[in-house]
Amino acid sequence: MKNVIGIRHEDKYTMERRVPLIPDHVSQMVKQNGIHVLVQSSPKRIFRDGEFAAAGASIVDDLKKANVIFGVKEIPPEVFEEGKAYVFFSHVIKGQPYNMPMLKKMMEIKCSLIDYEKVTDDTGKRLIFFGRFAGLAGMINSLWSLGRRYQVLGIETPFLEIKQSHTYHSLEDAAKDVMKAGLEIAHKGLPEKIPPMVIGFTGYGQVSHGAQEIASLLPSMEITPEELLEMGKSGNFPRNVILKVIFKEWHLSEHNDHPETFDLSHYYAHPEEYHNVFEKYVPYLTVLMNCMYWDVRYPRIVTKDFLERLYKGGNPKLTVIGDVTCDPDGSIECTHTGTHIEDPVFVYNPFTRKYTMGFEGEGILDMAVDILPSELPRESSIAFSNALLPYVNGIAGADFNADFYHVQLPPPIKRAMILHQGKLTPDFEYINKYLK
Repeated sequence: MKNVIGIRHEDKYTMERRVPLIPDHVSQMVKQNGIHVLVQSSPKRIFRDGEFAAAGASIVDDLKKANVIFGVKEIPPEVFEEGKAYVFFSHVIKGQPYNMPMLKKMMEIKCSLIDYEKVTDDTGKRLIFFGRFAGLAGMINSLWSLGRRYQVLGIETPFLEIKQSHTYHSLEDAAKDVMKAGLEIAHKGLPEKIPPMVIGFTGYGQVSHGAQEIASLLPSMEITPEELLEMGKSGNFPRNVILKVIFKEWHLSEHNDHPETFDLSHYYAHPEEYHNVFEKYVPYLTVLMNCMYWDVRYPRIVTKDFLERLYKGGNPKLTVIGDVTCDPDGSIECTHTGTHIEDPVFVYNPFTRKYTMGFEGEGILDMAVDILPSELPRESSIAFSNALLPYVNGIAGADFNADFYHVQLPPPIKRAMILHQGKLTPDFEYINKYLK
């Protein structure tokens, strides 16, 4: 049955409170487009059942009557219903082992899968994302973590003014606390043991921009990676401001045979021909914000071997890693797992290569919350729904029983269809090798 969509209750994480579509947009779909919207009841969703009901949705215990089901995070395999279409972040496009059972189940019962991560325009640019909010929450959390880690190390700082993102009523309230800390730094300076304080950002997309947006609320100055190295060699750092450094691909990797040139398109096509050169910058960083895409084809940014060497050198500056990208055992090798909002940080010991949850212990503090945008659930849901809304009518009215080439969907959505009636679509047949 067309034009009946469902919004599911999120159950992967206790603190997942986001929605893919907000009540205001549901009201528009019901009144203007004649779409019947079923909303699975949820006690924790940032927008309450009553708000969806007032918008014209039907509040239900299950979504059996919906032909297309929208969610945010992965769905337990036992929840899928035969032949239905699902729209959510599936995290299968890298062949993630932990989600292959879910994908297999969808294939067994002939489901269709549309993944927000692959909704792109003709140039490959993503159109629907939470990225900016991951960066915003990640930077807030990293500054909060920095304050508490310094406190454990016996250093009191203005960063103690900042709380974990999810405890704020709004992004505006969080920004006020960051600015308050910034004003104190501007007025009194940082404690003597800290300067120079340097925040490094890998990447320059939406995630990085969100993180930089928060960091810019502090008294800061942006310098280039090259200037960072020059200052590091001379020891001539400005001490009354926080330095921000943005690292791009050519600061992270170098061609094995031709280090004097960097061709970005070649790097993307042949990452196996490159090696890591980011390590030369890390000794000068206080906080590393990892904000860029990575997969196993690319060199790691920070390895466990490097961290051991860094710590053997004595008294390293690197205090906090805000791993917003959060690929377990990935670009930041010491990020062994994504953390939960309720237990967001751990200390990694480079010598024992073991982890201690919380702020105590020898080593580097790693903040690696897996669902950072859910720490700003209202603002992130509104932005996401704004991006998704133009495509919902086309998805709701599509006949998923037609063969793949004749399913009428908006082109960006069609490009994001990973499964059709249980079969991998042409662009995603490569995932078969991971299913084995």
